[in-house]
Parts: sequence; structure tokens; C-alpha cells
Amino acid sequence: MSEKPANTVTVHILDKEYLIACPEEEKHELMRSADYLDMKMREIRDSGKIIGTDRIAVMAALNISHELLTQSGPDSKMDSDVSGRIKGIQDKIEDALFKTRQLEI
Repeated sequence: MSEKPANTVTVHILDKEYLIACPEEEKHELMRSADYLDMKMREIRDSGKIIGTDRIAVMAALNISHELLTQSGPDSKMDSDVSGRIKGIQDKIEDALFKTRQLEI
């Protein structure tokens, strides 16, 4: 069995395993984010209205984005730190999905 590279975290989303590069100090937040995403994706999958992991992921992303924007208020701007963190998480998710697609091909 091969070792995982340094500074990576293993997350499980919809019964799939993803290795995500992450600084040690952000590991807890990444795990919480992955758990929340997994929960949202399972809710969508279990509703039976959406089929396909990619579509479920997009719907979960839209729902989470809506939650975030609703919480920040209609006239307020998101804090740049929060925006940067969200962008970083999105990049990590997109990278993991890309790598997974490459493995499936």
C-alpha cells in the first residue's frame, strides 16, 4: 500500500475517497467542510430527484452558495477572507473531481 503525500488529507464524499492537499493548520476546517458537503450531497441523492454524482455535486454547491449568500445578507459584501477560503475549497474540490475523472477514464 502506498503512502499518501505529505500535507494531504483523506476525505470521504458519497462513499468516494479523495486526497486533498491541505496545510496542517487548515485540516480541521477541511474535514468539517467535507463532512458538510457529504451531508448535503446525501440529502440530494436520497431525495431521488437528481441522478448522477456530478449533478448532485452541482446542486449541493448551489444550495451551499445560496445558504452562504442568504446568511451574509442581501446588501452586505462577503468578507475577502471568507471569499478566499471558499475559492480555495472550490479549487481543491475541482482538482479532486478532475483527478477522479482521470482515474475513471
